[in-house]
Amino acid sequence: MRRAIIGFHRDEENHWVADLECGHGQHVRHDPPWMVREWVTTEEGRRSRLGSELDCKRCEEEA
Repeated sequence: MRRAIIGFHRDEENHWVADLECGHGQHVRHDPPWMVREWVTTEEGRRSRLGSELDCKRCEEEA
């Protein structure tokens, strides 16, 4: 299910996690060549993704 990003925080291993409108979180790692998300490395980049939607796996599992 598509859910909007409402914020970001770091987990206990210092990885970025997107806070979704449903209350769940999803890691948004920049880990080339598998995951290219250079935008997550800067505050401006993360701010530019607020309101963007990600697939929430936890909501899909609960449905």
